[in-house]
Amino acid sequence: RDAYRFSEKAHQDQLRRSGEPYFSHPVEVATILADMQLDDVSVSVGLLHDVVEDTLTTVDHIRELFGEDIASLVDGVTKISQIQFSSATEKRVENLRKLLLAMVDDIRVILVKLADRVHNMRTLEAMPEEKKKSIAGETLEIYAPIAHRLGIGRIRGELEDWAFNYLDPVSFKQLSGLVKRKLVHSEGFIRGVIKRIESTFAEQELEVTVQSRIKRPYSIAEKMKRQSIELDQVYDFFAFRLIMPSIKDCYTALG
Repeated sequence: RDAYRFSEKAHQDQLRRSGEPYFSHPVEVATILADMQLDDVSVSVGLLHDVVEDTLTTVDHIRELFGEDIASLVDGVTKISQIQFSSATEKRVENLRKLLLAMVDDIRVILVKLADRVHNMRTLEAMPEEKKKSIAGETLEIYAPIAHRLGIGRIRGELEDWAFNYLDPVSFKQLSGLVKRKLVHSEGFIRGVIKRIESTFAEQELEVTVQSRIKRPYSIAEKMKRQSIELDQVYDFFAFRLIMPSIKDCYTALG
């Protein structure tokens, strides 16, 4: 609550390029972090992550009000935001990813930065065309692979699809339409597969949680490019994940 109020006051006269109050951005970043079920410190940093960079607030002032933990994380996010990635050559990209991960001694800095990037990508439309492509390229080369490395598939997938949308809008629109049509026609099939898995495991007295996913537009495009195949040759539109209570149960499930 204190972080919310402080950020609201610090950003009160600022607007985003879209014309929205700037404060809407840290609120959305904090919401993404809350959805990721991170701790209260991370959510507070989400609310405060831009106050040092974009207002007259100092890290010392944040430290006085919120303590060392929050101040240190805000400082870390601010430093990452000041690195220029957009002109990186392909050879330097991996080094920049390593630098980014090596710079932080608390992984929550990276998680806040990923949440920040997700909301920026969701609201990139107001940017000039050149800027959109630059930010999308940086997202695809730097931030999506880091999300993948940290095992945050949902964030990685969203970042990749938003970047794909701005870098190749025609292909993105085509593949998004295909995915939506596939999903509409296949909902019954997906429910049927989940039901079969659950009933089979119930017979074996195995506890299981089943999740399904449909392949995302960027992932489809990459597979087509990587394997030099046509759209009708992409067969793994659907996948099912089985989550078991123990490693032993995972092997039983696999059998």
